[in-house]
Amino acid sequence: MEASQTRIQTQTRFRIKILLTSLSAMVAETATFPIDLTKTRLQLHGESQPLSSSTPTPSTNAFRVASEIVREQGVLGLYKGLSPAIIRHLFYTPIRIVGYENLRNFVSSDGSLSLSSKALVGGISGVIAQVVASPADLVKVRMQADGRMVSRGLQPRYKGPFDALKKIVAMEGFRGLWKGVFPNVQRAFLVNMGELACYDHAKRFVISNQISADNIYAHTLASIMSGLSATALSCPADVLKTRMMNQAGGKGGNVMYKNSYDCLVKTVKIEGLTALWKGFFPTWARLGPWQFVFWVSYEKFRQTAGLSSF
Repeated sequence: MEASQTRIQTQTRFRIKILLTSLSAMVAETATFPIDLTKTRLQLHGESQPLSSSTPTPSTNAFRVASEIVREQGVLGLYKGLSPAIIRHLFYTPIRIVGYENLRNFVSSDGSLSLSSKALVGGISGVIAQVVASPADLVKVRMQADGRMVSRGLQPRYKGPFDALKKIVAMEGFRGLWKGVFPNVQRAFLVNMGELACYDHAKRFVISNQISADNIYAHTLASIMSGLSATALSCPADVLKTRMMNQAGGKGGNVMYKNSYDCLVKTVKIEGLTALWKGFFPTWARLGPWQFVFWVSYEKFRQTAGLSSF
């Protein structure tokens, strides 16, 4: 009888964690989505335009990109692709956050793992989550990139997320929904290795060294440190992922990049090594606020629901 009650309580806590991670992710994604859109546009800026080209692409920055979006499409243009982004997080965030916590507690019941072990657990959780959520991520990137076509007076490729799914499957096959999944998985491994492990380790360090109690100050410090490490590690993979997912080709049609390695070589050869860190500032500027909003709200929700700290 006790075993049955324990199992029911465990399942209930599991469901609550999934609900709370989804809710926190939706709040964080909505608050920081304009920065993500700006980052995506920056990463696609100057795509495959040689530095020595006779018609070089004019330089730009995050502020200029955001200003152009607002001027040409209005404020709502900053939220182009928000719906597939939220759908993605309904799968991605619960799997990686709850998965990490369960794996961490499975390996060590008291959570006292080394930083390298936490990094491995975080990376594995991120890979599993990204494989599941990759189609929604693909739709998000395509719809964000569509805004560039509108600004050039062209018709956007997709009317909405479901229209995008339908057209991608029709033109590129069902496997086309996982286009760019390899750089996506690479990025997910690096992001979660840096984000989850660093947040977990940094928070425990802050609390154990009595820098702060387990409150919003500890959560804020930990989220800032994890945001910086995640951005530095993941930015090159994020650039490759964005470019691979943005290219749309029909069955048997020509594409700009054959695979992730080809994308890496062409990007570095044509635009230089620093192109791999295009959008670093908006990426960090988004990861920082995103993690602050997510972790502070998630920890608060857990406390309200009577769950222990992450």
